[in-house]
Amino acid sequence: MKLRRKFEKITESILFASSTVTTLTVLLIIIFLFKEGISLFNDKPVEHGYVLSVNKENPVNILSEAQIKDIFDQEITNWKQVGGKDDSIIIFSLNDITNYYTEEELGADLEFMPDKINELIDSHTGIIAYMHSSSLPKNFKGKHIEIKKIGLFDFLGGKEWFPTATPAAQFGALPLILGTLWVSLGAILLALPIGLVTALYLTEVADKRVRDILKPVIELLAGIPSVVYGFFGLVVIVPIIHDVFGLSVGETALAGSIILAIMALPTIITISEDALSSTPRALKEASLALGASRWQTLYRVTIPYSKSGITAAAILGIGRAMGETMAVLMVTGNASVIPHTFLQPVRTIPATIAAELGEAPFGGTHFKALFALGIVLFIITFGFNLIVNSIKARNRR
Repeated sequence: MKLRRKFEKITESILFASSTVTTLTVLLIIIFLFKEGISLFNDKPVEHGYVLSVNKENPVNILSEAQIKDIFDQEITNWKQVGGKDDSIIIFSLNDITNYYTEEELGADLEFMPDKINELIDSHTGIIAYMHSSSLPKNFKGKHIEIKKIGLFDFLGGKEWFPTATPAAQFGALPLILGTLWVSLGAILLALPIGLVTALYLTEVADKRVRDILKPVIELLAGIPSVVYGFFGLVVIVPIIHDVFGLSVGETALAGSIILAIMALPTIITISEDALSSTPRALKEASLALGASRWQTLYRVTIPYSKSGITAAAILGIGRAMGETMAVLMVTGNASVIPHTFLQPVRTIPATIAAELGEAPFGGTHFKALFALGIVLFIITFGFNLIVNSIKARNRR
């Protein structure tokens, strides 16, 4: 008896330690995610050590990353457009120095270049120079433009994601957020009806032999690696979409939705079947006893009783679709644009993180921006989980 109690205590201790370690690990991951992601909003979109310099008489003191991009893309060509004087903007970088000075004037070892840059900025009132601060002399006669820090609303509402843009990176997450929601919406619109019909068939129509064959096959779909789904989509689904709709490319949001719908089916079917099977037999027999047909009972009794479980299955299916990476990365075209139809390329948050994290310098602004995207994805999926829990609680009541 004592040995049994001791064994039970050891087992309880192991279970407690395991749950504690798991909980702490999850909390540490979340803390690390938020720590790295939130630090983005203390950074500026310009590479560390680089500055934007203008003539000291230029009244413009601060620019946003969008304004800097438009200036260097020559969409803004006059300082008046950003609150300055009516003066044409002259863009300058170190590569342009030979357009103004000869090699002899710059020196054999470019020892005179800082002074020449100083002279150039001092003599051109409309100039804006982008260069490393080490290229400027100590007695610099111009002034540096203050660059706005990356703001939360600029990040969430920005329409351009171009983290390698020079001189100012563009961290607009709106196309990625909408792309994620767009593909997930298409996936659930395809998967939910098919999953629900399949669950109804397995629960109410199929005989035991058919059910015993179909259930393992459906559950097997959940064990197939996502990259295999991606290959299937790339080889089969993408060409079909390309040919049927006559598109220039078949990598579209529709292709991603179809693949995610296939991947979400096991979750939706399994949970929906469990919910339908939980309908009390007494309710079904009472409906049949009152003269209702088998299909009327299914429509009027079984489905209404199981609606909470079916809704939870749909939401969990959406969560499964939102977090998918490789399959979506392979078939959606990876274009960071705001989607308007399912027949255009899109880019999702998980695909962006997977594609860019390996190339982002550790601790840099791009690195932090990807973690900020992770926070957005975490909040979205966490919100769906809260909805599932509330539905389950309502069902228990």
